[in-house]
Amino acid sequence: MRDAVGSFVGWPSDLIFPDAETPTRLTHKVGKGISRRIESVASQKEVPGRKLKSAAKDIPTTSGTKSQIMMRLEKMVDESDIMHGAIRSIDFDEGVFGAAHFEIIAKEDMQQLFEHDELGIAVIHTYIWYMYVTLMRGTELCNRFNFIAASRINATLITKNPTSVKNDLVDRFMAAGDNTTPSLYFLPFNSGNGGHWVLVAMDLSRLIVYYLDSLSGDWSKYPSMKKTVDAAIIKFRSKKNYRNRKDITWVRVQCPQQNNSVDCGFFVLRFMRDIIALNRIDIPKMYFEEYKSYSRAHLDEIKDELCQFIVDQRII
Repeated sequence: MRDAVGSFVGWPSDLIFPDAETPTRLTHKVGKGISRRIESVASQKEVPGRKLKSAAKDIPTTSGTKSQIMMRLEKMVDESDIMHGAIRSIDFDEGVFGAAHFEIIAKEDMQQLFEHDELGIAVIHTYIWYMYVTLMRGTELCNRFNFIAASRINATLITKNPTSVKNDLVDRFMAAGDNTTPSLYFLPFNSGNGGHWVLVAMDLSRLIVYYLDSLSGDWSKYPSMKKTVDAAIIKFRSKKNYRNRKDITWVRVQCPQQNNSVDCGFFVLRFMRDIIALNRIDIPKMYFEEYKSYSRAHLDEIKDELCQFIVDQRII
């Protein structure tokens, strides 16, 4: 389905907007395609946790049932051309991943949300965009938290060309400034071929890498990933003429654990959401007291926030 990018896609007339670049492509750009409502939320100088609470207060969620906003979005999808093979191409703010980035949204991506299924890269990235727009853009949090695209650094790509992946990671570090003050780089890492998701959070100033896995085990499961991350950090510091004061320290965080085979992507999104909402660069080894475990309601909240964002952005 994703091979259809660049081909003609039928587009209902009621979904044509003046800001769109072409009739078949829905485009969002900074200060142009983002709705005024989202700009207003993103510009507020509130405590991050309060912004999250405010954004979700009108979204009723009952664990195990679909919320009103999810049912509304599901109806929109059912009535759209997406159900017949059409796609949506969305341009992200450059600040999300430090460079131009676009994402393809198709029928299977929406079904992952509606059916609580294993998440793919498109849903992971779109929720990251939501966090950037709703929590970070226009605030000091942009200097404290950065995202790395999972489509550029994952187990499959490392196996094929580790040097290229390492250089991509260095370029991402270089795009964010001097990194002399504590900040975190979030890398949602996938084991390959639609496999398991883990979160790698890197603090370049203190040479600490936090590893959060909702299943048992540590980074030894992915030795090539650890080798690539370490090499990228060392190369970045060399290019910046920073002294390597000490070895890179990896910390396995005792984070909440999933109890099924599909929740890893939702857990990774929730990890990032909680860290940003608490505005914490240092992640406790025993995780945060506020979130020792995740219920289904915690994961449903992620889905409802993303459904609301997709509706607000008029992606469908």
